[in-house]
Amino acid sequence: MKRIACALAALACSLAFGGAALAQIPDYVAKAVADPGRAADAKNDERRKGAEIVAFSTAKPGDKVLELIPGGGYFTRLFSKVVGSQGRVYAVWPNEYDEKADAVKGIVKDYGNVDLLMQPAAKLTAPQPVDVVFTSQNYHDYPDKFMGPTDLKVLNAAVLAALKPGGVYIIVDHSAELGSGLRDTDTVHRIDETAVKQQVVAAGFEYVGESDVLRNKSDDRKTNVFNPAIRGRTDQFVYKFRKPLK
Repeated sequence: MKRIACALAALACSLAFGGAALAQIPDYVAKAVADPGRAADAKNDERRKGAEIVAFSTAKPGDKVLELIPGGGYFTRLFSKVVGSQGRVYAVWPNEYDEKADAVKGIVKDYGNVDLLMQPAAKLTAPQPVDVVFTSQNYHDYPDKFMGPTDLKVLNAAVLAALKPGGVYIIVDHSAELGSGLRDTDTVHRIDETAVKQQVVAAGFEYVGESDVLRNKSDDRKTNVFNPAIRGRTDQFVYKFRKPLK
């Protein structure tokens, strides 16, 4: 009976974190995910893999996180709980973006360690050097007309400047067909992951690795990400880059 109970407990932990080994999820991330204030967000945890991705980012208590275009704030709330009262989350909302930042304004009001930064997309800055720069499903937007457009060389250079030496840059985005470059960014809202890797490394970053928690081999990488047939289940890459120590 005891052996069965242990097996069931292990299975529950595995399911709670999308199949990731419990040892890969730091206690402070697990605590943030379990926060009662995340009741609405928790419904999306299995799909968005919040625990796994935040753990992959290496964000920890006391860190400073710069999040680009936080949308509804799913990751903003997680990072806020992870970095705690000694840390800070800077939520960047480009002036050009055609959606209101109301959700983030609400988070700023409710969380004491989150600041909203309204600034031009091509002039990204941080109030102080940060440990992590994070963006989910938005990197592909920057080179599009409604965002300026913003040259990705300019964006990546600004991210490099904002990070502390050894700091990490996490990019989560919808995968386009390999070899497509920036062709699909403003049509089906996807980007070629090999192009992303080349761009970021060219900016001076070291490529660290990737997480496959959002991979979906059945996605043809051609369908518009808002198409109900694939929305919420697109093949996505999760890349980690590091600013060199010297």
